[in-house]
Amino acid sequence: MANLKEIRNRISSVTSTMKITSAMKMVSAAKLKKAQDAITAMRPYSEKLTDLMSNFSDIISSSSISYLSETRDVKNVLVVSICSNKGLCGAFNSNVIKQSLSLKNEEEYKGANFSYLTIGKKANDILSKTENIISNHSDVYDNLIYDEVASVSEKIVEEFSLGNFDKVLIVFNSFKNAANQIVKTEQFLPIENLDERNKTGDYIFEPSMEQIVSELVPKSLKIQLFKSIRDSFAGEHGARMTAMHKATDNATELRDELKLTYNKARQAAITNEILEIVSGAEALNG
Repeated sequence: MANLKEIRNRISSVTSTMKITSAMKMVSAAKLKKAQDAITAMRPYSEKLTDLMSNFSDIISSSSISYLSETRDVKNVLVVSICSNKGLCGAFNSNVIKQSLSLKNEEEYKGANFSYLTIGKKANDILSKTENIISNHSDVYDNLIYDEVASVSEKIVEEFSLGNFDKVLIVFNSFKNAANQIVKTEQFLPIENLDERNKTGDYIFEPSMEQIVSELVPKSLKIQLFKSIRDSFAGEHGARMTAMHKATDNATELRDELKLTYNKARQAAITNEILEIVSGAEALNG
C-alpha cells in the first residue's frame, strides 16, 4: 500500500484536475448557448437557399456560371474537413477525420485522387501526416464571421472552376444537442440537380433570371460553408462540455476512492503505533 504522503499528493492532484475540468465545462456551457442560438437561427435560411439552388439547377446550367453545376468524371476530389482548433472534446475531431479518410473506400470514388482543405488545427495536424493538404484555414475561428468564411469559399470555387477538382465534399459535425453531434458529408460542388418530381414552387424573376441566379449561387455556396462551420463550432462546445462533465465525474469518483484508501492507511498506521506502544510497555513490565 502507498504511504500516506503519496496518497495525499494524489488526492491534491486529482482535486486540482477536477477544478480545471469543472471550470472548462462551465466555459463551454456559456459558449455553447451563444453558438447554439446562432446555428438555430441560421439553419432554416441556409437550407431554404440550398433548396432554391437545387430548384434552379436547369437555369444555372444555361447561365454564365454553368460550370458550377457541371457534372464531370470524378478523378480528383477535394474534401473540406471541418474540425476544431482545440482538443479535450472527446471523439469530436477523430470522427470527422475517420469519415474524411473513409470516403476513399466508397465505390463512387474508387481510383480518384483525394486532396484536403482543412479548417481547424486538429484536422491539419493529423491529415497533413499522410494526405495532400492544399491549404489550412484554422484562423477562421479567430474571428468567425461571414466575410472570413466567404474568402475560403471563393478559393474552393476557383479551384473547381479551373478544373483542379471534379467534386468538392464537406465533412463536419452537425449539432443536434449538447450530447450528440452527427457527422455529415455534404456535396458542395457541383450543385446537385433535383429530380423533376421533387422540384417545388413556381418563381417569378425580377429583374432577370440570369442576374438573380449569378448573384444568388455564389452567395448560397458561401452560406452553405458558413453554416457547416457554425454547426461544427456549436457541436465542438457541446462535445467539450459533455467530455468535461464526464471527466469531472470521474475525478470526483477517483478522489473519493483515494480518500477512503487514505483513511484506511491512516487507521492502519495508528493501529500499528498502538500495538508497538503496548508491546513496548509489556516488554518493560515483563
